[in-house]
Amino acid sequence: MNPSFIFNIVITIIIAIIMYFLLPIVTADISNSLAASVGVLIGGILTPLLSNLINTSNEESDTVDEIATLYVGNLPYRANEQAVQEYFEQQGKVISVRLMKDRRTGKRKGYGFVEMDAKGANKAIKHLNDSSFQERTLKVRLAKDKVED
Repeated sequence: MNPSFIFNIVITIIIAIIMYFLLPIVTADISNSLAASVGVLIGGILTPLLSNLINTSNEESDTVDEIATLYVGNLPYRANEQAVQEYFEQQGKVISVRLMKDRRTGKRKGYGFVEMDAKGANKAIKHLNDSSFQERTLKVRLAKDKVED
């Protein structure tokens, strides 16, 4: 069985039990069976709405809306991915860091790409472009899309 279906049944039963005890206190002329029936009806209406609300809020907090790739130029050759990630995380959530290396020599080329959430990327461009990082002035901008032949 689907866990959300079981959750809906349990919540409906809880609401029915609450109504079973609460409605006869509020209105003296209602029977217990009618109070339980009203509780099941109200629970059946409210539970899917609550479940949908809970699922929507969980999805929004777990996902990143948009991802932007930043070009980062004029990086120090001694900089590594971890140092760059820590520097950019001050502006927002960093998804990945790729620093380019020469294929033949394996030495860094002095530029790379940082993937971030869109809000953090805009903040990074604003605050980190022309900033000093390990004694070098960084150039930060949105990366151009890779053109494939």
